[in-house]
Amino acid sequence: MSEIRNYTMNFGPQHPAAHGVLRIIMEMDGEVIERCDPHIGLLHRGTEKLAETKPFNQSIGYMDRLDYVSMMCNEHAYVLAIEKLLGVTPPIRARYIRVMFDEITRILNHCLWLGAHALDIGAMSVFLYCFREREDLMDCYEAVSGARMHATYYRPGGVYRDLPEHMPRYEATERHTRRQNESRNRDRDGSLLDFIESFTERFPACVDEYETLLSDNRIWKQRTVDIGVVSPERARALGFTGPMLRGSGIAWDIRKKQPYEVYDELDFDIPIGTNGDCYDRYLCRIEEMRQSNRLIRQCVSWLKAHPGPVMVEDNKLIPPSREHMKGDMESLIHHFKLFTEGYCVPEGETYTCIEHPKGEFGIYLVSDGANKPYRVKIRAPGFAHLAALHEMSRGHMLADLVAIIGTQDIVFGEIDR
Repeated sequence: MSEIRNYTMNFGPQHPAAHGVLRIIMEMDGEVIERCDPHIGLLHRGTEKLAETKPFNQSIGYMDRLDYVSMMCNEHAYVLAIEKLLGVTPPIRARYIRVMFDEITRILNHCLWLGAHALDIGAMSVFLYCFREREDLMDCYEAVSGARMHATYYRPGGVYRDLPEHMPRYEATERHTRRQNESRNRDRDGSLLDFIESFTERFPACVDEYETLLSDNRIWKQRTVDIGVVSPERARALGFTGPMLRGSGIAWDIRKKQPYEVYDELDFDIPIGTNGDCYDRYLCRIEEMRQSNRLIRQCVSWLKAHPGPVMVEDNKLIPPSREHMKGDMESLIHHFKLFTEGYCVPEGETYTCIEHPKGEFGIYLVSDGANKPYRVKIRAPGFAHLAALHEMSRGHMLADLVAIIGTQDIVFGEIDR
């Protein structure tokens, strides 16, 4: 009989399954994990302190770079916190646009999570399938903001601009025939809303494809069922939120329990698990994609029927149009002051949170009446989840640690903030 040896092993920080610069020091009994100590700080972005040195309106772009898979959701919490201190309510159309893009971002996040999680465990096809859908949604980001990832689209008082009436189209190349090009542009003849609507019609079939590949797959279930089990009581005590909490059977969703924007006017369900293992969390996120698709369809219907302004009429908060700025001295002054000094926010403090794809994403914002925040503290959902890594992985095999890290859906930009 072979001798069992104890090891102290490094996992990461340059490990393909670490999902960022995560270093884990593991004490092993053979292949069984006895202790798991995650080390963070290797990225060290300093976002909170950077935001305290910039005018309020210049830090929105920093929020995109926190969780660089859920860009507009990060912006949303920060912008809502500023609006709460300013006492500003954006137009109703802007609020529907924000909700629509929050849900588009949720699908983007879950598609990347599913593809990467499956790839970590050994299923390669799912990664390619998920990125097929992500490309369409990235085109929606690009259409409204000009950027495929770091959009900086939400602004205090509304959104940067209204939805475009035309979608960018593929141009003819040597690699694609005219017929292929027509097929690629078939959904791009109308407005952005038409494109999103056509996406929502075909997306449920795409989720069915993911489930066909994974949900009853014997190997997938062997790698996820009864792995990383967290009871409802422990999930609550450990500060879990989002799919990590709902996978343990607790129906907590900020969109339902503490509604913001127009979520209380929309119809959707909260998926919850029963066992609190990796498989349940996978099923919760799969169903969340279906519910997000349902929410997007409701937003598209409303937006098509209700045109209107998407920004408050206040040149202290938003720049005047280029046309006015070029011909009117007062508008030029507003423009110059806004982009050099920003605006002063009344004294006060607020904690504002949203239902981020990964859980509760909160911004604690303190203003001393100046044009930049006195204090910014970010409540990142991944930080609390990573803290539970030892408890979730103790007694499991080394290979199971990869599945547990994947099910936590970690992005290190928000953890090393």
